[in-house]
Amino acid sequence: MKRKFMALALAAAMTVSMTSAVFAADKIESADDLEGKKIGVQLGTTGDTLATDVKDATVERYNKGNDAVLALKQGKVDCVVIDSEPAKKFVEKNDDLEIIENVFDKEEYAICLSKDNADLTKEFNDALKGLGDEGTLDSIRDNYIGDDAGKTPYETPKDADHSKGTLTMATNATFQPYEYYDGDNIVGIDVDIAQAICDKLGYELKVEDMEFDAIVNAVKSGKADFGAAGMTVTEDRKKSVDFTDPYTTAEQVIIVQK
Repeated sequence: MKRKFMALALAAAMTVSMTSAVFAADKIESADDLEGKKIGVQLGTTGDTLATDVKDATVERYNKGNDAVLALKQGKVDCVVIDSEPAKKFVEKNDDLEIIENVFDKEEYAICLSKDNADLTKEFNDALKGLGDEGTLDSIRDNYIGDDAGKTPYETPKDADHSKGTLTMATNATFQPYEYYDGDNIVGIDVDIAQAICDKLGYELKVEDMEFDAIVNAVKSGKADFGAAGMTVTEDRKKSVDFTDPYTTAEQVIIVQK
C-alpha cells in the first residue's frame, strides 16, 4: 500500500511539473513568444502589421481595440498587440490584464495629408513647430497622460481667426487618450493638437469619426483634409499620403491575461 501511495504521489508530482512546463512555454514575455499564438489586433494598425509578420501566428482583426481586448478576456485570443497609451487605459479598467512592455521598437506619430496638398502640409509643419516651441504640445499631452492629467486643458485663444474656412479631420475615436468619446464629443490629444493647429492657421475644425482602416483613403480621396489618429509613419502609408513632422513617439505593447 505504501509503495502504491508513493507511486501515485510521484505520478502526481510529474503531472504538476509537466503542466507547469507547458504553462511556462505558453507564457508570453517577448516578441519571440508570439510565434504560433492567436493574436488580437485592431484592423489596419501598426499592431496588425507586426502581428502579421509573426511566424505561424493566427491574427484576429477587430474594428476596435476594445473588441480585441474583450476577445482576450473571453479566451478567444492569447494576447493583444496595441499602442502603449490605449493599452494602459484598457488595463486600468481590467485588473485581470497586464502589459508586456519593451518588446517592439519605438515609432513616430504624425498627421497624414493628401499628396496633392503640399502647401497645407507645410503649413501644418510650421504650426506644429510653433506649438512645440511654445510648449503647447507638451501641455496638451500632459493634460491626458501622467500625474498632471486634467490640469492643463487646451483652450482656443479668444482672438483666434477662423475665417479661412473649415478643415475636416478623419479619425477613429476608439483610441484613448488620443481620440475618444466624452459623451457626444470626440476629445483627446490628437483632437486638441488639431484644434491648436487650426487656431494658429485660421481654420474651423470638423472631426469625422470612421474606421481606422478608412482614414488614409478618406484623406487620399479628398473626403477629409487630414487624418490624425495615433497614426504611425510607415513606408507603406507614405505611398498613399504625405505626413507632417512627427509630434510624438510611441510603442506597441502586448496585453495578456494575468
